[in-house]
Amino acid sequence: MRALLLGGAGFIGLHLARRLVTDGHEVTIVDDFSRGRDDADFAELAGDPRVGVRDGDLTDPRTWRQMPRGFDQIYLLAAVVGVRNVEADPARVVRVNSLSALHLIDWLAPGDRVFFASTSEVYAGAVEAGIAPVPTGEAAPIAVHDVTAPRYAYAISKLLGEAAFLHGARARGFEAVVGRFHNVYGPRMGTDHAIPEMAMRAMAGERPFRVPGADQTRAFCYVDDAVDAIVRLMATPAAAGQIVHIGDDTGETGIADLAKLVLRLTGSDATLEPAPGAAGAVTRRCPDLTLLRALTGFQPAVPLEEGVRRTVEWYRR
Repeated sequence: MRALLLGGAGFIGLHLARRLVTDGHEVTIVDDFSRGRDDADFAELAGDPRVGVRDGDLTDPRTWRQMPRGFDQIYLLAAVVGVRNVEADPARVVRVNSLSALHLIDWLAPGDRVFFASTSEVYAGAVEAGIAPVPTGEAAPIAVHDVTAPRYAYAISKLLGEAAFLHGARARGFEAVVGRFHNVYGPRMGTDHAIPEMAMRAMAGERPFRVPGADQTRAFCYVDDAVDAIVRLMATPAAAGQIVHIGDDTGETGIADLAKLVLRLTGSDATLEPAPGAAGAVTRRCPDLTLLRALTGFQPAVPLEEGVRRTVEWYRR
C-alpha cells in the first residue's frame, strides 16, 4: 500500500508514519515544517527507503499542482493546533486549516480514500452549555458560544473541514473518514500540551507545582492507541462517510490527579497549587467510543500511567 501523509512530520503524523512503515507500506510525507520538526526522530524515519519526504505549503495551489498521485490512502493531519497558537493568531488558524482541507478536496480523484483529522473541540461548546452528554457520542449537537473568542477559531476550522469532506465525498466520488481526536498525548508532541508541559515544569523543580484547571477531568489517549484506531478505520469500508470519535474511554482522570502522577514519575515531592483553567476549556471531556468499537473492534491498550511514563522518559531524554 502507498500512503500520503499531509502533515506527516508532526506529532500524530510521525507516529502514524512509523506504524504504516512497520506494517510494510510505502509512505510519502508532505510538510512545511512550520509545526512539524526535522529532528532526530524524523530523520530516523526519513532514512527508511520506504519513506519519501516533500517540503510543501498545503495552502499554496502550486504545492498541489506538483503533488504525486496513485496513493491507496491519504491522511490530512496538517493543521495549526495548540491553545497558545490559536489564541496568538486565530485568523491564521482559520486560513491554514480551511485552505489545506479545501485544496485537498479539489485535488482528490474518484475512488481515493482520505482520513481527515478533526477534534473534540468541535462540540465543546455544546458540552459546556449542558446540551451534550459526557461521555459524548458523534450525534452531539454543535454550539458556538462566542464566535469572536479566539479559541473557537480552531473548532470552527475543523467543523468546516468535516462538512467539506463528507459533502465533497458524496459529490466527487471519493471516500472520507473523519476522526475526532480526544486528548491524544505521547512523545514528541511539543511542550504546550498538558502532560509534556507538566513534565517539563516538574523536571525543572517547580515548587509549589501550579495546576491550571485542577478541578477539570479528561480521558487521555496514548498516541499509539490513537494511531491504531486510525489504521483500523482506514481498513474498514463501512467507516467511509462517518464521523468517528477517537480516544480512550476506559478512565476519566482529574487534572489534579494527573499532576500527582507526573510528579511521582518525575521524582518530585512538590505540593499542588490549583489555578484557574484556560478560558473556554470544558470542565469535563470523555468520548463515547461505541461507534469506533462497532466498526473496528478497537480497544485502548496503553493505560494512563504507562503512557505518561513513556512520555516523561522521552522528554527527560
